[in-house]
Amino acid sequence: MNEKNKILVIDDEQAVRRFLKTALETQGYTIIESSSGEQGIIEVINAQPDVIILDISLPDLTGHQVTKRIREWSDVPILILSVRDQDADKVQALDAGADDYITKPFSMVELMARIRVALRHANPQQSETPIFETGELKVDLGARIVYLEGEEVQLTPTEYDLLRVLVRYAGKVITHQQLLREVRGIGYQNEIHLLRVHMSNLRHKLEHDATNPRYIMTESGVGYRLKTDD
Repeated sequence: MNEKNKILVIDDEQAVRRFLKTALETQGYTIIESSSGEQGIIEVINAQPDVIILDISLPDLTGHQVTKRIREWSDVPILILSVRDQDADKVQALDAGADDYITKPFSMVELMARIRVALRHANPQQSETPIFETGELKVDLGARIVYLEGEEVQLTPTEYDLLRVLVRYAGKVITHQQLLREVRGIGYQNEIHLLRVHMSNLRHKLEHDATNPRYIMTESGVGYRLKTDD
């Protein structure tokens, strides 16, 4: 099903690499291993992986440094896998260019879902589709119309723009700063209080229970994620 997508695992713990190799190869993926940041960067060049699973703590470089260097010339999806669960670590990784952040310990079901999202986002044909659907939510990007359970939903321009960005990165964590930068422009990254107001209004229009959302998930202290059917 995945046509032997290649996954590069950059982690200095042999036990973690062995576990991921065994688990992911049973799903049909080809696994490439690296135990250091510098070696991992070389493998990105040589192996051209479809997804990178990257640890934050490496013996030579930090995961943030590796991410920034790779982002100078590659858009390959990068999933951070780390024991660090502080908001600051997550924000730093995502702002450095990582596509997602998963905290150890993790479930393979969740990791597999995140990998599928990363592969889908890296597929140009998928990202260019004018219609996005998940559950009972449908967004017609060409016509700028949103439907919920077949009924058109009236959104303000700001609410629609926020949803459009979430759709573009569906399944991925988008930081507060990224959302503000894309919707409001550079210079508005500190208006997080206004962002929360707009997101709250958007949730009330799209969710049956805004306190238990089905679509727009909050990543506490970091940002938001638009949940997909995966």
